[in-house]
Amino acid sequence: MKKFNVTVNGTTYEVEVEEVKAAGGAPKAAAPKPAAAPAPAPKPVAAPAPAAAPKATAGAGEHSIDAPMPGKVVKLVASEGQSVKAGEVLLILEAMKMQNEIPADADGVVKKFNVAAGQSVKAHESLVILG
Repeated sequence: MKKFNVTVNGTTYEVEVEEVKAAGGAPKAAAPKPAAAPAPAPKPVAAPAPAAAPKATAGAGEHSIDAPMPGKVVKLVASEGQSVKAGEVLLILEAMKMQNEIPADADGVVKKFNVAAGQSVKAHESLVILG
């Protein structure tokens, strides 16, 4: 038996190699055994992130305008409490390097924005509550 230290991707292994004289066979190596490595330093435990404000849901007489696709909110065009007409732009959503205007689908009042400029959103996520 011969012992060797082998380093693979920065990890050192102690390997024992036994030469076997077999008819037409190649020498076989024993399974690698990890060498005693220093224990990794414990990672600091991060404090839990503060809970995000709960997103408003549509109440009676209200409905939600949802993201048609995943993207990033570039700009809020309307403001909370503003009266809007159907087709009026509420916010700009950037997706696939294109800026998409998200319009109101009906006349109403902007009750609550569930997003802020610079925020990433998923498809079908509530953007605005319109009442």
